[in-house]
Amino acid sequence: MTADVWLPIPPDEIEGLPEGPAYRHWDGEETFPADPADCAFYVVPYMKPGPVGLRPLPAMRSVQVVQTLSAGIDHVEPALKDLPAGVRLCNARGVHEASTAELALTLILASLRGIPDFVRAQDRGEWRGGFRPALADRTVLIVGYGSIGAAIEDRLVPFEVAPVVRVARSARTTERGPVHPLTDLPALLPQADVVVLSTPLTEATRHLADADFLARMKDGALLVNVARGPVVHTKALLTELESGRLTAALDVTDPEPLPGDHPLWHAPGIVVSPHVGGPTSAFLPRAKRLLVDQLNRFVNQEPLRNVILTTGA
Repeated sequence: MTADVWLPIPPDEIEGLPEGPAYRHWDGEETFPADPADCAFYVVPYMKPGPVGLRPLPAMRSVQVVQTLSAGIDHVEPALKDLPAGVRLCNARGVHEASTAELALTLILASLRGIPDFVRAQDRGEWRGGFRPALADRTVLIVGYGSIGAAIEDRLVPFEVAPVVRVARSARTTERGPVHPLTDLPALLPQADVVVLSTPLTEATRHLADADFLARMKDGALLVNVARGPVVHTKALLTELESGRLTAALDVTDPEPLPGDHPLWHAPGIVVSPHVGGPTSAFLPRAKRLLVDQLNRFVNQEPLRNVILTTGA
């Protein structure tokens, strides 16, 4: 094989890459490392604005695989119409589960136990005690029970939650119990003390957490979003937060980045983190393992992992 492979990680820093392809390092710089028309396997730069990663795609007339290093693929979907038929789009399942699940748990605990209030009080030199909600004995509803949703449940189990309720696009049964379809949400939302959103952003999930969804949540419930910002209807959430009926912990927002003057920053009962579910020390070793595995499969003409769709299919 003499086709080009574009990598956002320098190839000499990845052990185990197969011989054959010409590896080109490109992480979103203005100048391309080679002619995009010769690229057969394109790894989209991670944590770059959407247009950056999409820029070379229209010229990649020989591309066979587009590999993201994110769990979601919504940022590359606008370019799919420009690709030849038969291109396989793969996501980074297996890379972000640990980090994102850690953050989901962090946001839940920080919000319930009032950690932001303690930090602000520390800055003022104030000792502020009192009772706060515990995670123990709380009912947690996970909306989006893929690999990240399952990893979140793995980390919830030791905290004696009661119970974890799972929701995905369609019903199925897992070792831990049933997964409900999205159509069951109206009946499930009023039971949950904590609602965690970990679903991909699709047309079906855009504004899933709208005014009706939020109104069905019980008084005092916590909404946690580690999915994508547009899964939540921002104005509807603001209404609930400002009334004091719900609280929220958001790693993703709509818009994003959140402008400095946006009312979400100062809404009561909210914790905001700047989309940091994935970028931790756990990312790079897992990303490298995924790329080595995928590229060995590609070179040896074996089935790829994590194929989300094939263009023209």
